[in-house]
Amino acid sequence: MIRQGLTYEEHEIGATYETLGRTVTEADICAFVNLCGFNEPLFYDMEYVATSSVFKGKPAPGAFTFCLSEGLVMQTGLIHGTGMSYLGSDIKIVSPVLVGDTLRVRVVITDKRETKKPDRGIVSYRHEVLNHRGELVLEAAIKRMIKRKAASAS
Repeated sequence: MIRQGLTYEEHEIGATYETLGRTVTEADICAFVNLCGFNEPLFYDMEYVATSSVFKGKPAPGAFTFCLSEGLVMQTGLIHGTGMSYLGSDIKIVSPVLVGDTLRVRVVITDKRETKKPDRGIVSYRHEVLNHRGELVLEAAIKRMIKRKAASAS
């Protein structure tokens, strides 16, 4: 884990980082569904899942997968103390996540650009969320505002 996040200048295009894994539990999905109001039989009615769903287990909402992946990225420390703002993303859900799947995230720095303000820059990332079989379940192109190194006093 990185104790201090990377500044804008320390972000190198092409650099790749990988998170630790996290196994999805039924309690995780239940807590997310209840907290966020995803009151859909697909997420809480196992009889419905068994008789009417294409899934062979209890699925997680795609929003859950994205949120869990963001938490895994935060745990790396990559943007700890340097991330200023989440500016948006283009998210593609590729495959379902089920109870018992273990997820990890591969983070690739894809671009960066300076801003008019000297204390920040914009960094673009590609997040590839993989399950324990190495299968891609979610991909996202994310932009964040990242602190620049403090200008030294002359």
